Amino acid sequence: MTRKIPEKWQSSIKAVKAVQVAFDMDEKIQLSIRKQALEAGLSPSDQIRNILGLPTNKRPKRPRLTVSLAPADYEVLAKKYQLLPEQQLEIKKRLMDDLIHHVEDNN
Repeated sequence: MTRKIPEKWQSSIKAVKAVQVAFDMDEKIQLSIRKQALEAGLSPSDQIRNILGLPTNKRPKRPRLTVSLAPADYEVLAKKYQLLPEQQLEIKKRLMDDLIHHVEDNN
C-alpha cells in the first residue's frame, strides 16, 4: 500500500530527493569560493552551482546570519545580559547589538 504525500509537502519532493555533496579541499580554495560568493551576494552553495554551470534559485534571499544556540548557551547569555534564559527575544536583541558594536568597533 502506498501512502499519498500531503498536498502541502508536494513542493518539497525534489528537495528531499536531492543529495548534499560536501567538498574537502584546500582551505585557500574554500576561502576563495566563499569570498567570491560574498562579493556576488550569493551563498557559497549558489557560487559553487554557478562555477559548475548549474542553475540557481533566482529569487533573492533575505541576507541573514545564523547561529545555533543550545539551552546552555541561553543560560550563559542570560547571565551576561542579566536576563532570564527564557527571555530569548530580549537575548536575541542584545546579541544583535553586540554584533553591530563589534563591526563598528572593527571598521
